[in-house]
Amino acid sequence: MLRIAMLSYHTCPLATLGGKDTGGMNVYVRDLTRELGRFGIHVDVFTRSQDEHVPHVVHELGFGNRVVHVPAGPETPKAKSELANYIPEFAVGIKQFAIEKGITYDVIHSHYWMSGLAAEILSDAWGGTPIVHMFHTLGEMKNRVARSESERAGVDRLKGERQVLRRADRIIVATLAEQTQLRFLYRADDRKMVVIPPGVDLSHFYPIPFDEAKQFIGLKPEDRMVLFVGRIEPLKGVDTLIQAMSCLDLQGLHRPVHLAIIGGEPDVLPEEMSDEMTRLQNLCDDLCMGGMVIFLGKRGQDTLPYYYSAAEVLVMPSLYESFGMVALEAMACGTPVIASDVGGLGYLVQDGATGYTIPDSDPEALCDKLSALLGDAHLRETMGLGASQYAFDYAWGKIAAQIIDVYQELVKK
Repeated sequence: MLRIAMLSYHTCPLATLGGKDTGGMNVYVRDLTRELGRFGIHVDVFTRSQDEHVPHVVHELGFGNRVVHVPAGPETPKAKSELANYIPEFAVGIKQFAIEKGITYDVIHSHYWMSGLAAEILSDAWGGTPIVHMFHTLGEMKNRVARSESERAGVDRLKGERQVLRRADRIIVATLAEQTQLRFLYRADDRKMVVIPPGVDLSHFYPIPFDEAKQFIGLKPEDRMVLFVGRIEPLKGVDTLIQAMSCLDLQGLHRPVHLAIIGGEPDVLPEEMSDEMTRLQNLCDDLCMGGMVIFLGKRGQDTLPYYYSAAEVLVMPSLYESFGMVALEAMACGTPVIASDVGGLGYLVQDGATGYTIPDSDPEALCDKLSALLGDAHLRETMGLGASQYAFDYAWGKIAAQIIDVYQELVKK
Protein backbone atom coordinates (compact mmCIF):
# COMPACT_ATOMS: atom_id res chain seq x y z
CA MET A 1 0.00 0.00 0.00
CA LEU A 2 1.35 3.41 -0.96
CA ARG A 3 1.71 5.98 1.82
CA ILE A 4 1.48 9.64 0.83
CA ALA A 5 2.46 12.71 2.87
CA MET A 6 0.16 15.42 1.46
CA LEU A 7 1.31 18.94 2.36
CA SER A 8 -1.16 21.83 2.44
CA TYR A 9 0.82 24.20 4.63
CA HIS A 10 -1.04 27.50 4.53
CA THR A 11 -4.67 26.33 4.42
CA CYS A 12 -6.59 23.39 5.85
CA PRO A 13 -8.65 21.26 3.42
CA LEU A 14 -11.44 21.17 6.00
CA ALA A 15 -11.80 24.98 6.19
CA THR A 16 -15.07 26.68 5.25
CA LEU A 17 -14.93 27.91 1.67
CA GLY A 18 -15.08 31.56 0.68
CA GLY A 19 -12.53 32.88 3.15
CA LYS A 20 -9.41 34.84 2.28
CA ASP A 21 -7.22 31.80 1.68
CA THR A 22 -9.80 29.07 1.11
CA GLY A 23 -10.95 28.00 -2.31
CA GLY A 24 -10.24 25.50 -5.06
CA MET A 25 -7.02 24.21 -3.52
CA ASN A 26 -8.83 23.21 -0.32
CA VAL A 27 -11.42 21.29 -2.32
CA TYR A 28 -8.72 19.67 -4.46
CA VAL A 29 -6.69 18.38 -1.51
CA ARG A 30 -9.74 17.16 0.38
CA ASP A 31 -11.39 15.36 -2.54
CA LEU A 32 -8.16 13.88 -3.92
CA THR A 33 -7.36 12.47 -0.47
CA ARG A 34 -10.78 10.86 -0.21
CA GLU A 35 -10.50 9.36 -3.68
CA LEU A 36 -7.01 8.02 -3.05
CA GLY A 37 -8.45 6.31 0.03
CA ARG A 38 -11.00 4.54 -2.16
CA PHE A 39 -8.06 3.15 -4.13
CA GLY A 40 -6.55 1.78 -0.93
CA ILE A 41 -3.85 4.44 -0.61
CA HIS A 42 -3.03 5.85 2.83
CA VAL A 43 -2.78 9.65 2.97
CA ASP A 44 -1.86 11.96 5.82
CA VAL A 45 -2.62 15.61 5.03
CA PHE A 46 -0.33 17.97 6.95
CA THR A 47 -1.41 21.58 7.47
CA ARG A 48 -0.30 24.32 9.85
CA SER A 49 -2.38 24.47 13.03
CA GLN A 50 -4.32 27.75 13.21
CA ASP A 51 -6.45 26.99 16.27
CA GLU A 52 -5.16 25.38 19.45
CA HIS A 53 -8.69 24.23 20.28
CA VAL A 54 -8.96 22.04 17.15
CA PRO A 55 -7.61 18.50 17.67
CA HIS A 56 -4.24 18.04 16.04
CA VAL A 57 -5.31 14.80 14.34
CA VAL A 58 -8.73 14.64 12.66
CA HIS A 59 -10.32 11.72 10.82
CA GLU A 60 -12.76 13.40 8.43
CA LEU A 61 -11.55 12.22 5.04
CA GLY A 62 -12.48 8.54 5.27
CA PHE A 63 -10.54 5.31 4.77
CA GLY A 64 -8.29 5.92 7.78
CA ASN A 65 -6.76 8.99 6.18
CA ARG A 66 -5.93 11.86 8.50
CA VAL A 67 -5.66 15.63 8.59
CA VAL A 68 -2.77 16.51 10.90
CA HIS A 69 -2.67 20.07 12.25
CA VAL A 70 1.01 20.72 12.90
CA PRO A 71 1.95 23.51 15.36
CA ALA A 72 4.33 25.88 13.54
CA GLY A 73 4.54 29.34 15.03
CA PRO A 74 1.51 30.71 16.89
CA GLU A 75 -1.60 28.53 16.55
CA THR A 76 -3.53 31.45 15.07
CA PRO A 77 -4.25 32.61 11.50
CA LYS A 78 -1.33 34.50 10.01
CA ALA A 79 -0.86 36.54 6.85
CA LYS A 80 0.84 34.67 4.01
CA SER A 81 3.69 37.17 4.18
CA GLU A 82 4.58 35.84 7.65
CA LEU A 83 4.05 32.14 7.06
CA ALA A 84 7.33 31.37 5.30
CA ASN A 85 9.12 31.94 8.62
CA TYR A 86 7.54 28.83 10.12
CA ILE A 87 8.18 26.34 7.30
CA PRO A 88 11.23 24.70 8.99
CA GLU A 89 9.22 24.25 12.21
CA PHE A 90 6.37 22.75 10.16
CA ALA A 91 8.76 20.21 8.62
CA VAL A 92 10.14 19.29 12.07
CA GLY A 93 6.59 18.65 13.28
CA ILE A 94 5.90 16.32 10.36
CA LYS A 95 9.12 14.41 10.94
CA GLN A 96 8.20 14.00 14.62
CA PHE A 97 4.72 12.74 13.71
CA ALA A 98 6.19 10.14 11.34
CA ILE A 99 8.56 8.92 14.06
CA GLU A 100 5.79 8.71 16.68
CA LYS A 101 3.50 6.78 14.31
CA GLY A 102 6.29 4.60 12.95
CA ILE A 103 5.34 5.44 9.37
CA THR A 104 7.49 5.86 6.27
CA TYR A 105 6.05 7.76 3.32
CA ASP A 106 6.60 6.67 -0.26
CA VAL A 107 5.81 10.05 -1.86
CA ILE A 108 5.49 13.66 -0.70
CA HIS A 109 2.72 15.52 -2.58
CA SER A 110 2.91 19.26 -1.90
CA HIS A 111 0.53 22.07 -2.84
CA TYR A 112 1.44 25.76 -3.31
CA TRP A 113 5.01 27.00 -3.15
CA MET A 114 5.43 27.10 0.63
CA SER A 115 4.43 23.45 0.95
CA GLY A 116 6.98 22.71 -1.78
CA LEU A 117 9.76 24.23 0.35
CA ALA A 118 8.69 22.06 3.29
CA ALA A 119 8.67 19.04 0.98
CA GLU A 120 12.32 19.69 0.10
CA ILE A 121 13.32 19.69 3.77
CA LEU A 122 11.45 16.43 4.36
CA SER A 123 12.79 14.70 1.27
CA ASP A 124 16.35 15.53 2.32
CA ALA A 125 15.68 14.23 5.85
CA TRP A 126 14.05 11.04 4.57
CA GLY A 127 16.80 10.08 2.13
CA GLY A 128 15.33 11.44 -1.10
CA THR A 129 11.62 10.64 -0.89
CA PRO A 130 10.21 11.71 -4.30
CA ILE A 131 8.25 14.97 -4.45
CA VAL A 132 5.14 15.58 -6.53
CA HIS A 133 4.10 19.23 -6.55
CA MET A 134 1.14 21.31 -7.72
CA PHE A 135 1.30 25.11 -7.64
CA HIS A 136 -2.43 25.91 -8.08
CA THR A 137 -1.54 29.56 -8.76
CA LEU A 138 1.68 31.19 -9.98
CA GLY A 139 3.24 34.39 -8.69
CA GLU A 140 4.45 35.50 -12.12
CA MET A 141 0.91 35.20 -13.51
CA LYS A 142 -0.53 37.05 -10.53
CA ASN A 143 1.91 39.89 -11.18
CA ARG A 144 0.86 40.10 -14.82
CA VAL A 145 -2.71 40.98 -13.87
CA ALA A 146 -2.05 42.91 -10.64
CA ARG A 147 -3.72 46.34 -10.56
CA SER A 148 -1.74 47.63 -7.60
CA GLU A 149 1.50 46.93 -5.77
CA SER A 150 -0.39 45.29 -2.90
CA GLU A 151 -1.73 42.62 -5.28
CA ARG A 152 1.70 41.60 -6.54
CA ALA A 153 3.48 38.43 -5.44
CA GLY A 154 6.58 39.13 -3.39
CA VAL A 155 10.18 38.29 -4.27
CA ASP A 156 10.23 35.45 -1.72
CA ARG A 157 7.36 33.71 -3.50
CA LEU A 158 8.90 34.05 -6.96
CA LYS A 159 12.23 32.75 -5.66
CA GLY A 160 10.47 29.95 -3.76
CA GLU A 161 8.51 28.82 -6.82
CA ARG A 162 11.71 28.50 -8.84
CA GLN A 163 13.37 26.56 -6.03
CA VAL A 164 10.43 24.14 -5.91
CA LEU A 165 10.60 23.67 -9.70
CA ARG A 166 14.27 22.72 -9.45
CA ARG A 167 13.76 20.26 -6.59
CA ALA A 168 10.43 18.53 -7.32
CA ASP A 169 10.50 15.25 -9.23
CA ARG A 170 7.12 15.83 -10.91
CA ILE A 171 4.99 18.94 -11.39
CA ILE A 172 1.28 18.31 -11.93
CA VAL A 173 -0.25 21.09 -14.04
CA ALA A 174 -3.98 21.54 -14.47
CA THR A 175 -3.99 22.53 -18.14
CA LEU A 176 -1.77 23.08 -21.15
CA ALA A 177 -2.03 26.80 -20.36
CA GLU A 178 -0.31 26.30 -16.99
CA GLN A 179 2.33 24.12 -18.61
CA THR A 180 3.02 26.89 -21.13
CA GLN A 181 3.19 29.51 -18.38
CA LEU A 182 5.73 27.45 -16.42
CA ARG A 183 7.76 26.79 -19.55
CA PHE A 184 8.05 30.42 -20.67
CA LEU A 185 7.92 32.38 -17.40
CA TYR A 186 9.95 29.97 -15.27
CA ARG A 187 11.93 27.95 -17.85
CA ALA A 188 10.52 24.78 -16.25
CA ASP A 189 11.73 21.38 -17.40
CA ASP A 190 9.10 19.83 -19.69
CA ARG A 191 10.20 16.34 -18.65
CA LYS A 192 9.03 17.01 -15.09
CA MET A 193 5.56 18.26 -16.00
CA VAL A 194 2.43 16.15 -16.48
CA VAL A 195 -1.01 17.57 -17.33
CA ILE A 196 -3.74 16.21 -15.04
CA PRO A 197 -6.81 18.40 -14.46
CA PRO A 198 -8.58 18.57 -11.09
CA GLY A 199 -11.64 16.37 -10.61
CA VAL A 200 -15.17 16.86 -9.36
CA ASP A 201 -17.16 14.76 -6.89
CA LEU A 202 -20.13 13.69 -9.00
CA SER A 203 -21.78 12.05 -5.99
CA HIS A 204 -22.01 15.52 -4.42
CA PHE A 205 -22.31 17.84 -7.42
CA TYR A 206 -25.18 16.78 -9.67
CA PRO A 207 -28.30 18.50 -11.05
CA ILE A 208 -30.97 19.11 -8.42
CA PRO A 209 -34.46 19.94 -9.74
CA PHE A 210 -34.78 23.71 -10.16
CA ASP A 211 -37.80 24.07 -7.86
CA GLU A 212 -36.32 21.93 -5.09
CA ALA A 213 -32.99 23.78 -5.16
CA LYS A 214 -34.75 27.16 -5.01
CA GLN A 215 -36.92 26.07 -2.11
CA PHE A 216 -33.91 24.77 -0.17
CA ILE A 217 -32.02 28.09 -0.33
CA GLY A 218 -35.13 30.20 0.30
CA LEU A 219 -35.91 31.51 -3.17
CA LYS A 220 -39.43 31.92 -4.49
CA PRO A 221 -40.34 29.99 -7.67
CA GLU A 222 -40.35 33.22 -9.71
CA ASP A 223 -36.96 34.44 -8.41
CA ARG A 224 -34.06 34.47 -10.89
CA MET A 225 -30.43 34.25 -9.77
CA VAL A 226 -27.03 34.82 -11.32
CA LEU A 227 -24.32 33.31 -9.10
CA PHE A 228 -20.70 34.04 -8.19
CA VAL A 229 -18.74 31.75 -5.86
CA GLY A 230 -15.17 32.48 -4.80
CA ARG A 231 -12.77 34.50 -2.73
CA ILE A 232 -13.41 38.24 -2.59
CA GLU A 233 -10.23 39.67 -4.07
CA PRO A 234 -9.45 41.89 -7.07
CA LEU A 235 -8.12 38.93 -9.06
CA LYS A 236 -11.64 37.46 -9.20
CA GLY A 237 -13.10 40.38 -11.21
CA VAL A 238 -16.34 40.67 -9.25
CA ASP A 239 -16.49 44.37 -10.08
CA THR A 240 -16.82 43.47 -13.77
CA LEU A 241 -19.79 41.23 -12.95
CA ILE A 242 -21.52 43.93 -10.88
CA GLN A 243 -21.05 46.44 -13.71
CA ALA A 244 -22.44 43.93 -16.22
CA MET A 245 -25.50 43.31 -14.04
CA SER A 246 -26.16 47.05 -13.88
CA CYS A 247 -26.36 47.11 -17.70
CA LEU A 248 -28.98 44.35 -18.04
CA ASP A 249 -32.24 45.28 -19.70
CA LEU A 250 -34.55 44.05 -16.95
CA GLN A 251 -37.65 44.91 -18.96
CA GLY A 252 -36.56 42.54 -21.69
CA LEU A 253 -36.00 39.77 -19.15
CA HIS A 254 -39.59 40.00 -17.86
CA ARG A 255 -38.71 39.25 -14.25
CA PRO A 256 -36.07 40.79 -11.96
CA VAL A 257 -32.75 39.02 -11.75
CA HIS A 258 -30.56 39.03 -8.64
CA LEU A 259 -26.82 38.51 -8.35
CA ALA A 260 -25.85 36.30 -5.40
CA ILE A 261 -22.20 36.52 -4.30
CA ILE A 262 -20.89 33.69 -2.13
CA GLY A 263 -17.58 34.41 -0.43
CA GLY A 264 -15.92 36.77 2.02
CA GLU A 265 -17.43 38.37 5.11
CA PRO A 266 -19.92 41.08 4.10
CA ASP A 267 -21.51 41.66 7.50
CA VAL A 268 -18.56 42.46 9.75
CA LEU A 269 -17.89 45.92 11.19
CA PRO A 270 -16.61 48.43 8.61
CA GLU A 271 -13.14 48.51 10.18
CA GLU A 272 -12.93 44.70 9.96
CA MET A 273 -14.15 44.44 6.34
CA SER A 274 -11.61 43.66 3.63
CA ASP A 275 -10.69 46.45 1.23
CA GLU A 276 -12.14 44.54 -1.72
CA MET A 277 -15.47 43.83 -0.01
CA THR A 278 -15.76 47.52 0.91
CA ARG A 279 -14.94 48.51 -2.67
CA LEU A 280 -17.55 46.14 -4.13
CA GLN A 281 -20.29 47.26 -1.76
CA ASN A 282 -19.50 50.91 -2.55
CA LEU A 283 -19.65 50.07 -6.26
CA CYS A 284 -23.15 48.64 -5.79
CA ASP A 285 -24.19 51.85 -4.05
CA ASP A 286 -22.65 54.00 -6.79
CA LEU A 287 -24.52 52.04 -9.47
CA CYS A 288 -27.79 52.20 -7.49
CA MET A 289 -28.06 48.42 -7.53
CA GLY A 290 -30.31 48.40 -4.46
CA GLY A 291 -31.33 44.84 -3.58
CA MET A 292 -30.21 43.47 -6.94
CA VAL A 293 -26.86 42.29 -5.50
CA ILE A 294 -26.88 40.06 -2.42
CA PHE A 295 -23.65 39.35 -0.56
CA LEU A 296 -24.19 35.99 1.12
CA GLY A 297 -20.78 35.51 2.72
CA LYS A 298 -19.34 32.04 3.23
CA ARG A 299 -21.42 28.94 2.56
CA GLY A 300 -20.69 25.34 3.47
CA GLN A 301 -19.75 22.88 0.76
CA ASP A 302 -22.89 20.85 1.52
CA THR A 303 -25.16 23.69 0.39
CA LEU A 304 -23.28 24.64 -2.79
CA PRO A 305 -25.03 22.10 -5.08
CA TYR A 306 -28.35 23.77 -4.20
CA TYR A 307 -27.03 27.22 -5.07
CA TYR A 308 -25.49 26.01 -8.33
CA SER A 309 -28.70 24.18 -9.30
CA ALA A 310 -30.92 27.14 -8.41
CA ALA A 311 -28.84 29.58 -10.46
CA GLU A 312 -29.64 30.26 -14.09
CA VAL A 313 -25.97 30.89 -14.78
CA LEU A 314 -22.69 30.92 -12.86
CA VAL A 315 -20.19 33.65 -13.73
CA MET A 316 -16.41 33.52 -13.25
CA PRO A 317 -15.10 36.95 -14.40
CA SER A 318 -11.57 36.26 -13.13
CA LEU A 319 -8.43 37.99 -14.36
CA TYR A 320 -6.47 34.76 -13.78
CA GLU A 321 -7.40 31.16 -12.91
CA SER A 322 -5.08 28.18 -13.14
CA PHE A 323 -8.14 25.97 -13.59
CA GLY A 324 -11.51 27.02 -12.13
CA MET A 325 -12.92 24.40 -9.76
CA VAL A 326 -16.09 26.42 -9.17
CA ALA A 327 -16.91 26.35 -12.88
CA LEU A 328 -16.53 22.58 -12.96
CA GLU A 329 -18.77 22.14 -9.90
CA ALA A 330 -21.48 24.32 -11.42
CA MET A 331 -21.28 22.46 -14.72
CA ALA A 332 -21.66 19.14 -12.90
CA CYS A 333 -24.88 20.57 -11.43
CA GLY A 334 -26.20 21.32 -14.91
CA THR A 335 -25.63 25.07 -14.76
CA PRO A 336 -24.14 26.94 -17.75
CA VAL A 337 -21.04 29.01 -17.03
CA ILE A 338 -19.88 32.37 -18.37
CA ALA A 339 -16.17 32.76 -17.71
CA SER A 340 -13.24 34.94 -18.66
CA ASP A 341 -11.11 33.37 -21.35
CA VAL A 342 -8.05 33.22 -19.09
CA GLY A 343 -5.83 30.37 -17.90
CA GLY A 344 -7.64 27.11 -17.29
CA LEU A 345 -11.10 28.59 -17.81
CA GLY A 346 -10.47 28.87 -21.52
CA TYR A 347 -9.91 25.10 -21.62
CA LEU A 348 -12.69 24.12 -19.23
CA VAL A 349 -15.69 26.10 -20.52
CA GLN A 350 -16.68 25.14 -24.07
CA ASP A 351 -17.76 28.38 -25.69
CA GLY A 352 -21.24 28.08 -27.13
CA ALA A 353 -21.74 24.54 -25.79
CA THR A 354 -21.50 24.54 -21.97
CA GLY A 355 -21.55 28.33 -21.59
CA TYR A 356 -19.56 31.24 -22.93
CA THR A 357 -16.00 32.54 -22.65
CA ILE A 358 -15.48 36.30 -22.81
CA PRO A 359 -12.56 38.75 -22.54
CA ASP A 360 -11.70 39.61 -18.94
CA SER A 361 -12.52 43.08 -17.59
CA ASP A 362 -15.20 43.62 -20.26
CA PRO A 363 -18.58 44.37 -18.61
CA GLU A 364 -20.30 44.97 -21.96
CA ALA A 365 -19.31 41.58 -23.37
CA LEU A 366 -20.41 39.92 -20.14
CA CYS A 367 -23.72 41.80 -20.20
CA ASP A 368 -24.37 40.60 -23.75
CA LYS A 369 -23.82 36.95 -22.85
CA LEU A 370 -25.87 37.25 -19.66
CA SER A 371 -28.72 38.74 -21.66
CA ALA A 372 -28.53 35.93 -24.20
CA LEU A 373 -28.69 33.21 -21.56
CA LEU A 374 -31.20 34.85 -19.24
CA GLY A 375 -33.51 35.62 -22.16
CA ASP A 376 -33.60 32.10 -23.61
CA ALA A 377 -34.80 29.23 -21.40
CA HIS A 378 -34.19 26.63 -24.11
CA LEU A 379 -30.58 27.79 -24.53
CA ARG A 380 -29.99 27.57 -20.78
CA GLU A 381 -31.42 24.07 -20.66
CA THR A 382 -29.37 22.88 -23.64
CA MET A 383 -26.13 24.35 -22.31
CA GLY A 384 -26.84 23.05 -18.81
CA LEU A 385 -27.34 19.53 -20.11
CA GLY A 386 -24.14 19.76 -22.12
CA ALA A 387 -22.29 21.04 -19.07
CA SER A 388 -23.39 18.17 -16.82
CA GLN A 389 -22.44 15.59 -19.45
CA TYR A 390 -19.05 17.23 -20.02
CA ALA A 391 -18.31 17.12 -16.29
CA PHE A 392 -18.32 13.31 -16.34
CA ASP A 393 -14.89 13.43 -17.98
CA TYR A 394 -13.60 14.98 -14.74
CA ALA A 395 -14.92 12.36 -12.30
CA TRP A 396 -12.45 12.03 -9.43
CA GLY A 397 -12.01 8.31 -10.03
CA LYS A 398 -10.55 9.01 -13.48
CA ILE A 399 -8.35 11.84 -12.22
CA ALA A 400 -7.01 10.03 -9.14
CA ALA A 401 -6.04 7.03 -11.26
CA GLN A 402 -3.77 9.29 -13.34
CA ILE A 403 -2.15 10.73 -10.21
CA ILE A 404 -1.58 7.24 -8.81
CA ASP A 405 0.27 6.40 -12.03
CA VAL A 406 2.61 9.33 -11.30
CA TYR A 407 3.20 8.10 -7.74
CA GLN A 408 3.94 4.54 -8.87
CA GLU A 409 6.32 5.67 -11.61
CA LEU A 410 8.38 7.60 -9.04
CA VAL A 411 8.35 4.83 -6.43
CA LYS A 412 9.63 2.28 -8.98
CA LYS A 413 12.66 4.41 -9.85
